[in-house]
Order: sequence, then structure tokens, then C-alpha cells
Amino acid sequence: MKPRHKRFIAIAAALLALGGAVALVLNAFQSNLVFFFSPSQIASKEAPVGRSFRLGGLVQNGSVARDKDGVTVRFAVTDTAHTIQVVYRGILPDLFSEGKGVVTQGKLEPDGVFRAEQVLAKHDENYMPPEAAAALEKAHGGKKQ
Repeated sequence: MKPRHKRFIAIAAALLALGGAVALVLNAFQSNLVFFFSPSQIASKEAPVGRSFRLGGLVQNGSVARDKDGVTVRFAVTDTAHTIQVVYRGILPDLFSEGKGVVTQGKLEPDGVFRAEQVLAKHDENYMPPEAAAALEKAHGGKKQ
């Protein structure tokens, strides 16, 4: 085999290995990428069904209900324009309460119920996740509360 052919094969192998590595990195990045959606975006069918994403807004007053098993909690997340029902199985954070900001991560089921795998409550009385604050402002048409 001529040196020119050997060099061509080595370059082709290196490009193939580099392409494979890039494909693996992009696949890992895509599977770990989690988007944020507001209740209004979910109501307008912008959120994917059956794929993990974050839902944020306010816990609607009077919506928190615990099932008899003591572990499953049902509540509603609202941006004051639309409301999404959430079901979470687990222990809620200490700061979780009605009327306060919350971000949940999980999947939207075909029946329109959001099955949360994780619930994150607000940090303190003045904090609201930036995505949730922006979604609330957008739902109110840019009016500050």
C-alpha cells in the first residue's frame, strides 16, 4: 500500500472517530436537556407530551389534596391565566405551600395531568424562579403585580 493511501485511511478513520464522539456527546446532551414551560404554554399545546420538562408557576390556593396513601399529593399550578393539575408521589419540600412559587419536573400525560418526579419550592418570600416570574408576567400581558 502506498503511503498516500495509508495517510488517507488514517484521516478517514480519525474523522469517523471524531464524528462518532460528536454524535455521542450530542445524544447525551439532548437526553439531559430539560425545558421550562408555563401553564399557558402547556394549554396552547407547546409542551411535549410524554417527555420530561419543567412546569412553573404558583400553587393555586385550595388545590392541595393528599391521597389516602399519605404519599401522593395533587395540586394545581397556575400562571393566573391557565391552570395545570399536578400529581406528585413523594415528600414535598418544607417551603411548599399554596399561593407560593413552585417549579416541578416531570411529564405531561395524554390526559393533561402533569406527573411530577421532582418538586422545587421557592427559596424565600421574595424569590421566584426567573422562568416562572417571566411566565406570570407574560400571562398578565406585561402588567406587573
